[in-house]
Amino acid sequence: MPDTAWPYALEADATPPSHPDRLLLWLVRRQWRTLAAGAAFGIPWMLSIALIPAAIGKALDDGLVARDGRALLLWAGVILLMGLVSAATTNLRHWFAVTNWLLAAFRSAIVTERAVRRAGPALTRDKPAGEVLTTFARDFWRMGESFDVTARVAGAIVSFVVVSVILLRGSLLLGLVMLLGGPLLLASLSFVMKPLQKRQQAQREESGRLTALGADTVTGLRVLRGVGGEENFLSRYAGQSGRVRDAGVQLSGVQALLDASQVLLPGVFVLVVTGLGAHLAVAGDISPGQLVAFYGYTAFLPMPLRTATEFVNKLTATRVAASRIAPILAAEPDHPTRSDQLVTNGGMGSTTFDQLVTNGRSGGELVDPVSGVRVGPGQLTAIVSARPEDSGAIAARLGRTLPGRHGVTWGDVSLDDLPIDVVRRRIVVSQPDPHLFSGPVRRELGADGVDDLALTQALHTADAGDAVDSVDGGLDGELEERGRALSGGQRQRLALARALLRDAEVLVLVDPTSAVDAHTEARIAERLVKHRAGSTTVAVTSSPLLLDRADRVLVVEDGVVTHSGSHRDLVHDSPAYQRIVLRAED
Repeated sequence: MPDTAWPYALEADATPPSHPDRLLLWLVRRQWRTLAAGAAFGIPWMLSIALIPAAIGKALDDGLVARDGRALLLWAGVILLMGLVSAATTNLRHWFAVTNWLLAAFRSAIVTERAVRRAGPALTRDKPAGEVLTTFARDFWRMGESFDVTARVAGAIVSFVVVSVILLRGSLLLGLVMLLGGPLLLASLSFVMKPLQKRQQAQREESGRLTALGADTVTGLRVLRGVGGEENFLSRYAGQSGRVRDAGVQLSGVQALLDASQVLLPGVFVLVVTGLGAHLAVAGDISPGQLVAFYGYTAFLPMPLRTATEFVNKLTATRVAASRIAPILAAEPDHPTRSDQLVTNGGMGSTTFDQLVTNGRSGGELVDPVSGVRVGPGQLTAIVSARPEDSGAIAARLGRTLPGRHGVTWGDVSLDDLPIDVVRRRIVVSQPDPHLFSGPVRRELGADGVDDLALTQALHTADAGDAVDSVDGGLDGELEERGRALSGGQRQRLALARALLRDAEVLVLVDPTSAVDAHTEARIAERLVKHRAGSTTVAVTSSPLLLDRADRVLVVEDGVVTHSGSHRDLVHDSPAYQRIVLRAED
C-alpha cells in the first residue's frame, strides 16, 4: 500500500533498480498510463497541425482550381475542425506532460529519500553529504524533463511518418528525402550527444564538490574562526568555484552547438524540401495545391525535428541525473532494517523480538562482551572512562549504532540478529552533540501526538523550560537552523527532553550535562532518577553529581571495565576513578 494519501504515491516496499537506465525504465513502467494518455493527446495535437497544409492543398485543387464551391466549403470546414482539435488536445497534452514530469521527479525523490533513511550513516561515509544535498536540490527535476517531452515526441514521430507517406504519394523523390533525411538528421546529433553527456557529468560532479565544501564549512564555521582559517577556506572555495565555472564554460560550448544544430539542421532540411518541391512544380510533376501543401510541410517540419532533438537533449540530462541518484539507491545500511525479521531464543524456537521482550522494563541484562559492561534491568548505570572515545564506542555498541557485529546481548537476545529499526525503537542513544533542525519546537522535540503531561514532565526533568521560553511562540515557535539562537546548554537540555520523550526501554545518555552549570546539573541528576525509575538507563559521564545518583558505576580503562561499585565506594577504593572524577571536581 502507498505510504501517503497522494494517489500517485509508491508502495512502501517498492524497490527501484540502482542502474541509471533501468531506473528510468522502472519509472516508465510505474507511470505508463499517464505516458500513454499524454501520447493519446499529443499525437492528434501535432497530427492536426501537420495535416492542415494537405487540407489547404485540397481546397486549392478541388475548390479554387476546379471552381467547386461545395468542395471549397468542405475543405474549409476540415481546416476549421483540425484547428479546433489542435486547440482542444494541446491543453490536455500539456496537462499530461506536466503530470508525467512531476510524477517522475517526485517518485525519484520518494525512493531516494527512502534510500537515505535506510542507509543512514553508511551513506555519508562513502558519499559526501553535500553531494547528497545537491542530488535533492537539482537532480530530481531533471529526472522528469524527458518524461515531459514524451507526449510531443509521440506526436512528432507519427506526424513525421504521415507527412512522409503523403509526400511519397505526391512525389517519390520528396517522400524518400523525408523518410531518409529525417532519421539521418537525428543520427547526426549523436556526434554532439556523447561529449554533451560527458561534460554535463563533469559539471555536475564539480558542482557537487562545491556544495559539499560549502556544507562542511558551514558545519565547522566556529572552528574555522577559532583557528583563523577563513582565508584558507575562501581560497579553497574560490578554487572549486573556478573549476565549476570552467566545467560550465566547457559544457556551454557543446550545448550551444546542439542548440545551433536544432535550428540549422532543420533549416537546411526545409530548404532542400522546398527547393525540390518548387522544381517539381515548375516541371509540372505536382499540382499548384500540392506545391502549397509542400510549402506548408516545410514550415511544419522544424516542429517535429526540434522536438526530437529536444528529447535527445533532455534524455541526456536525465541519464546524468539518474547516474547521480543510482549510487544513493545502491547504498547498503550497516544493519538490516526488516522489522519482521525472526530471531532465535535458545530452545524457544523462532519468534519476533517484540514477543521476546513483551515488557522492556524488565527485558534482561544488557551485556557488551567487548568491554565487559553489564547493565542491569531497571537501573541507572554510569560508565566512566578517561578516554571519551572508549566510552563513546561502548554507547554505540549498546545502541547498535556502530557498524559490525559485536555480540551485544539483551537478556537472551543478540542485538546482532535484530532489525536495526526495532533496536533503535527500544534502545535510544542520545549523543552529546545535539542536532536540532529548523521548525516548530514541539515537532523538533518529537512531541506531536504526545500528551501535555508527558511533555511537561520531560521538559521539567531536562530543566529545559527556559530554552522553550526563549523561543518566540514557545512550543509552537520556530527554531532556527541547528538551533543557533540557543546556547549550547539550552540545545543540550532540549535534546535530553527529546530523548526522554521517547520513553525507551533502554536510554543511553552520552555526557548529557556537559554544557550546563553545576546547579542545573544537580537538578537534572535528581529529576532524571525519578523520571526513569524502573527503566534501564545508561549515563556515560564523569560528572560526580550524576555518578552519585547511579545505582552502579563502571570504570573503563583501555576499553575494558576494571572496577565497579557505587560512586562513594569507588572514590575511596579506585585510584583510576579518583584520577578521572576527582580531577573533574577540581
